[in-house]
Amino acid sequence: MTKYLMTFILFFFTITLTIGQGSKTIDANKSSVTWTGKKVTGSHTGQINITKGALLFESGRLSGGSFTIDMTSLTNTDLGENMRGKLEGHLKSDDFFGVANYPTANLTITNVSPIEGGYSVTGDLTIKGTTEPVIFDATLQEKGAKAKIIVDRTKYHVKYGSGKFFENLGDKMVYDNFDLEVNLAF
Repeated sequence: MTKYLMTFILFFFTITLTIGQGSKTIDANKSSVTWTGKKVTGSHTGQINITKGALLFESGRLSGGSFTIDMTSLTNTDLGENMRGKLEGHLKSDDFFGVANYPTANLTITNVSPIEGGYSVTGDLTIKGTTEPVIFDATLQEKGAKAKIIVDRTKYHVKYGSGKFFENLGDKMVYDNFDLEVNLAF
């Protein structure tokens, strides 16, 4: 037990010394956002690019920050070329994210609380011009941060195939929640 406690204290102390105070600019080229959407008959996965962002630190602890996602960069990674293009086009259309009118999404951190192994983060997520709060856990490494954010798309007026709004969808129903695996690099 003491060995594990000492390892945790050393790890926390190392991160505190490395991160320090101030702002860490997110390296968009080394960062990634992986999305996963599910439907009755399976799921799809893809990537979205981060364009800019920064995380804020006070006394070595995460205290805030924000980042912007380029919705026009949305890609699918689990389908063949023909079907991939069709799905990407549909996800970019007004049925889903309407990227012609809403080319970016944003997350702004509004509250951070330390928890075992990381942080509980509250943020304002803006998709399609609508801002809603999200709560998720995040972890820090020496040169980055990771989080999994579960998003209810219907809060952002993305209703296509939702059982909340349409009846008798059968196997055409698309689940309301989608996952974002966020890996930020400094």
